[in-house]
Amino acid sequence: MRIDVVTIFPDYLAPLELSLIGRAAAAGPLQLQIHDLRAWTKDPHRTVDDSPVGGGAGMVMKPDVWGRALDDVLASGPSDPSPGTGECSGREPGGVVDGTTHPGARTVLAIPTPSGIPLTQRTVEDLATADHLVIACGRYEGIDARVAEHYGDRVETLEFSLGDYVLNGGEVAALALVEAVVRLLPGVVGNPESLEEESHGAAGLLEYPVYTRPVEWRGLAVPEVLLGGHHARIARWRRDRALERTAARRPDLLQSLGAEQVVRGDREVLNRLGWGLGPAGVARMRVRRGIPDDAARLAPLAAATFPLAAPPGLDEEALAAFIAENLSVERFEDYLADGARYVVMVGEVEGSGELAGYTLSVLPLSVGEPPYAADVEAIVQERPTAELSKIYVRPEFHSSGLARMLMAQTLAALAEARVEGEPLAVVWLGTNARNRRAQKFYARCGYERRGGRRFWVGGREMSDAVWARPPLESAPPAMAD
Repeated sequence: MRIDVVTIFPDYLAPLELSLIGRAAAAGPLQLQIHDLRAWTKDPHRTVDDSPVGGGAGMVMKPDVWGRALDDVLASGPSDPSPGTGECSGREPGGVVDGTTHPGARTVLAIPTPSGIPLTQRTVEDLATADHLVIACGRYEGIDARVAEHYGDRVETLEFSLGDYVLNGGEVAALALVEAVVRLLPGVVGNPESLEEESHGAAGLLEYPVYTRPVEWRGLAVPEVLLGGHHARIARWRRDRALERTAARRPDLLQSLGAEQVVRGDREVLNRLGWGLGPAGVARMRVRRGIPDDAARLAPLAAATFPLAAPPGLDEEALAAFIAENLSVERFEDYLADGARYVVMVGEVEGSGELAGYTLSVLPLSVGEPPYAADVEAIVQERPTAELSKIYVRPEFHSSGLARMLMAQTLAALAEARVEGEPLAVVWLGTNARNRRAQKFYARCGYERRGGRRFWVGGREMSDAVWARPPLESAPPAMAD
């Protein structure tokens, strides 16, 4: 690969002669040349700038000088360096390097500017596949806009920014770009695996924290898990810390993860951090207490999800009757208005535009109030007891982790509830006896199967498995995938 940098401060780029970049230039994978823009001026004062047309502060770099410089540098093209012939100086006009130019080779003109697109690792990876990279370092108020316009019609042109701040010139950005690109060239970095694990690498996450010896320093110890030699546990610990760091510092990166980048064990960590795996990839999820304004959105959610877990054999007429009686907007208005009797939690997914799930819990009005069904009263005898009447999630979020988040937050809300000053002793629920998927979920959430109950819906006798959870003061157990 050949890289040419054009600047009015060639010595600013001297650090490129050091470390990996300098070795790459000396060994041959890289041809690097730095050019002084003033070599293409034609006046005695070697002028490269002029005042802005239309008025304004500062000076603007002249298009004619840049045009002559870029015409020469771009015309030199990429070449095949021989080992040991790479250069990191050559501050002369044109900067043609010995070698054969490849017709049709990919050339990119990169122009650092605060108004450019943010430079990302994906962009750097793409630039590393180019044959010839030319970097034009502006100064003052920047380069005359016609330069980018002119060359944009003739060569692949990238106007890029290091971040949302302004520097005195493009040299710092050029240093960053060269280092970011060159380290990706084959043979430059000694251990290629380090490129995959680092921040913004193939995993799409920020890198986990790293440590070395001494094991204890100024009262701070290396995490114990890293000292045990258990490679699977170390890998999981590092992955968990990378997820946590990315969620805290760069949530935009977490949100860009696709479903294929989420590995086993990630979902529990994501859920704990307030994220889940939606249809479009990782998304921010939130569980909160329901408010009266939610009734109009809860009713259609309930109507859409109840049939998915309804007892088998229940006909449409019976379903419609149950929904009309128990899951209408008016009924949800009642649930949300009566905080002494009902606890409603709702789940939202960022970007979905609608509620994605909900729970409805029924509280007793007195300590001794038993469950409403006699067969449940016989097997759930702790008092006071509450019923988790409903927990539903839209089908597209069934594997997102939202149900786990809803369950955890519902249990936390019930732990705060008081009945005549007493905390709840237990919460029970009933689920279809044939719904093994639901029963596995409840078991992972810390519920124990107590027995069964029978009831009638639409003239048909149905059977439920009854589950109850130990005292709510204990935290919900960790739920594995």
